[in-house]
Amino acid sequence: MALIRLDLNLLHVFDTIYREGSLTRAAKALHLTQPAVSHSLSRLRDHFDDPLFTRQGNQMIPTPLARRFLESMRPGLTQIQSAVNQFHAFDPANQRKTYSLGLRDVLESTFLPQLMKRLDAYPELEIVSRRIARREMETQLAAGKLDFAVDVLLPVSSQTGHELLRRDRLVVLARKDHPLAGTSLDMEGYLSAQHVLVSSRTEGPGIEDFELSRLGVRRNIRLRCQHYFAACRVVEGTDLLLTMPETYARIIAENSALTLMDPPTDLPSLDVHLYWHKAYEKEPALVWFREQLRQIE
Repeated sequence: MALIRLDLNLLHVFDTIYREGSLTRAAKALHLTQPAVSHSLSRLRDHFDDPLFTRQGNQMIPTPLARRFLESMRPGLTQIQSAVNQFHAFDPANQRKTYSLGLRDVLESTFLPQLMKRLDAYPELEIVSRRIARREMETQLAAGKLDFAVDVLLPVSSQTGHELLRRDRLVVLARKDHPLAGTSLDMEGYLSAQHVLVSSRTEGPGIEDFELSRLGVRRNIRLRCQHYFAACRVVEGTDLLLTMPETYARIIAENSALTLMDPPTDLPSLDVHLYWHKAYEKEPALVWFREQLRQIE
């Protein structure tokens, strides 16, 4: 009676016949024909070398062996059904789940407050934010170590899904009593000032510099640093200007002596994309979470 030779679907038929006490009612509950249920019962009888059920009037009465088997089998069958149901459905209010999210520092500041506000009604959900090197992002997604990543537009393989979440325009930050504050910032004023460039790279231009180069001009970069928060602290106490994404700039400016200005020319927007591995994109828990991320402005 090795389990490897037993079709597990037959156990579901056995449990239904036992519960319903009738082949007709079991067939209806299983959405099968009565001959199909009878055939399954015949296979079970052959496997166990026991009638399993005997007919008494309109009832199918389980044999002693069937009763003993049900007592042993039902807890395992319940666990299997529970596992299958969890795979095909996700209830964020009642199921524990940890999501691993790849975010860089500025995106942590703009995404996490809104995300955790949306998840406030789901205390069983845990979020782990991780900074992943861009060259490792696809590997981490493919291995399931990372559920999603949020970053700028990156070249990815056909196995990695991605979509645009938002476009973040660039603005200029200056201290509130800066000589240029309160004015309509023109190119002459922008180029006459000294600037902070935020980049994880030790050299090379920022995205705004590509547009300036196209216009045939170049700004004077006095400081190059790694984080926008540090750059904002510098700008707050100097005459340096900082060009940065508007969403984070407004968060910083709310509690600082900084003011926002429009750049003197149209600059490229910072496109923020959501990334995931296509092998997992239909898992209900990830489908639900992806929709939560899509709702973040």
